[in-house]
Amino acid sequence: MIPKGTEARLGVLGGALLVTLAGCAAGPDFRPPAAPAVDGYRKDALPAATVETKAPTGDAQRFVSGADVPTQWWTTFANDELSRRITQALAHSPSVASAQAALRQAQENANAARGSLFPSVDVGVGATRSNANGAAVPGGGSVYTLYNAGAKVNYTLDLFGATRRGVEAESAVVDYQRFQLEGTYQTLAANVATASFREASLRGQIRATEEIIDVYNKELKLVEAQNQIGAKSLADVLVIRTQVATAAATLPPLRQQLAQTQTQLAVYLGEFPSQSELAALDLDAFGLPHDVPVSLPSTLTRQRADVRAAEATLHQATAKVGVATANLFPQITLSGSLGSSALHSDDLFSSGTKAWSIGANILQPIFHGGSLRAQKRAAEAGLDKAAADYEQTVLGAFQNVADALRALELDAENLKAQAQAEQSAAQSLELVRIQYHNGSASYLQELDATRQYQQTRLGLVQARAARLADTAALYTALGGGWKEDSEPVAAATPSASPQAK
Repeated sequence: MIPKGTEARLGVLGGALLVTLAGCAAGPDFRPPAAPAVDGYRKDALPAATVETKAPTGDAQRFVSGADVPTQWWTTFANDELSRRITQALAHSPSVASAQAALRQAQENANAARGSLFPSVDVGVGATRSNANGAAVPGGGSVYTLYNAGAKVNYTLDLFGATRRGVEAESAVVDYQRFQLEGTYQTLAANVATASFREASLRGQIRATEEIIDVYNKELKLVEAQNQIGAKSLADVLVIRTQVATAAATLPPLRQQLAQTQTQLAVYLGEFPSQSELAALDLDAFGLPHDVPVSLPSTLTRQRADVRAAEATLHQATAKVGVATANLFPQITLSGSLGSSALHSDDLFSSGTKAWSIGANILQPIFHGGSLRAQKRAAEAGLDKAAADYEQTVLGAFQNVADALRALELDAENLKAQAQAEQSAAQSLELVRIQYHNGSASYLQELDATRQYQQTRLGLVQARAARLADTAALYTALGGGWKEDSEPVAAATPSASPQAK
């Protein structure tokens, strides 16, 4: 005989046990990875600033450690057309629309998964026409209609957290797609900026080449005139004609690259190349940012969208291990129904027509051919892969920053050397031309000096563009101004995924 009050105490104990189980979830709990224990991006010390050159785009750039990257970093180049292009691209590019749609899809999948946390309620109404095969039917006759209506409730107790881990995994997908969207913004802005710098560089190279060709043509006319009076030989004429043709042959590839850059820009901006109208950009129209932010290494992993996306994938893989683990344990399903059946629809739920049921079902996996254990091992392997991928992404992020910092330092040195070479080549060309007209230098010497000057001018244009492009690359490598509490430009609806315990 059970002592008085024991049943009540057992009931309370059983209820407490169910509450305790309902608060647990099988599998590992997700913890965001700690920041890498490094205090710098390079083995050597970062200089306070780059070298300065007295040439266009030759200002020194100062590295500001610990400073934040501007959210709209492209405005630091002080060019309204560049800002207009990037704003249009962020608003109209199909790649952004695709990433936004992927985020909305993930959010709705997460909402659908959360629905599994609640009981399902279904209501049904039906009518069946039957033949009783001569048996007595109330009201006479053998053919009758049976009306039925009722409601069913089913609820699977999430004792071991399979459902909650599934919701957690879907919420992690939302985070992943949100960071993918942010990465799309960053990549698109960087691509538009880089292509714009390349456009300006190509225009500068084309202009320099055309000026050199113009000089060659003037020299050709002079030599041809001298040939007519016997002052120059036909060999001299052929040499300069060859030089003119050689220089002219470099223009089509440059113009082709410019055309391809313009069509690429049109696509970035969400336009057809035939309909795009872009204002021409010149390198002189860009300002070089003087103060360059360098985020602390401890904050880089929280700023890079690709690292945060890899972290979300790691979170999803952790939750999947929980799902696979919970599937090894029993499942308890509660069900109930309330209905009515009657020969006349007006009699539904009247006295004597009602029926109800309450039930519970316990399902314990016993033998599934080893599939459940294999699924758990597969989920654990997926977690190991996600962890390795995350580590690789972090390493790549630090590599990007280190490379960009080194590039800015060396770009400044290269520009200084190119400016000095261009200045020396210009002086040498002027001296050789004077000597040529005085008869102390040959025309081949003048052509060689002109060729060297042309190469240094092209090199100077390319060096100027490199400083601008690599500055944009550093902004992007540092996360493009992204912050954990910031909203992306033209952002889609933000997710509200809960973190695992």
